[in-house]
Amino acid sequence: MERKRRSFPEFTSALSRTETIQVLAWLPMHLLLLPWAFSVLSDRGMLTPVWANVLYYGLGFGYMLSAAFRFLRRDFDPLYDRPFFVAGQVAYGYLGMLLFNILIGMLISDLTALENANNAGLHSLVDVSYGPMKAALVYLAPLTEEMLFRAGLFGTLRKKNRLLAYAVSMLAFSLYHVWNYAAADPAYWIYLLQYLPAGWLLARCYERTNSIWGSVFFHMLTNALALELYRAVLQTM
Repeated sequence: MERKRRSFPEFTSALSRTETIQVLAWLPMHLLLLPWAFSVLSDRGMLTPVWANVLYYGLGFGYMLSAAFRFLRRDFDPLYDRPFFVAGQVAYGYLGMLLFNILIGMLISDLTALENANNAGLHSLVDVSYGPMKAALVYLAPLTEEMLFRAGLFGTLRKKNRLLAYAVSMLAFSLYHVWNYAAADPAYWIYLLQYLPAGWLLARCYERTNSIWGSVFFHMLTNALALELYRAVLQTM
């Protein structure tokens, strides 16, 4: 008997030409200019690292709402049409991420004694001020990053080549979390392995749900549970 393939929504989520230009124009701001500017302000004592992060993601969040509001509104429709399907894809992606994190974490621990510098830096800021950092990581960062790496890069490239869209968006997302530390110490490049599966699963969720909100909620769930797990571990120490 021929096995029936599961039907997924056709992928039609796409930024308009103007929205694409506006969204991708934020990449150099997000990757280079804002981090540099906030680093200077923090070094001069004009801004604490915690509020530098809040403003960094807050500006990105506000910009994305302004630049792609119509796209974000359009992509709410699949949530109305298939809410349980979207929820299932988010849950499926999150469980897959947990499995990859365990396996890759074991591999990395065998290869290096270095701690993930990105996570360590965020944890130190969470220790200083939990509320603002939770707002930045759970509510502001996911929309900003999903619009850049999934809607902007993956969604645009997928029109031309699906494999290329996955490869570029995964690599860009991974480099974003690692390059600043790896530039100072090449040993940190090993942590690219930790972010590649996340980049794949987030793009997959976006593609399967046909809505950027699928990957946004997936990203929010991941950050929220990671934050609460970190807090729970601290309380037991």
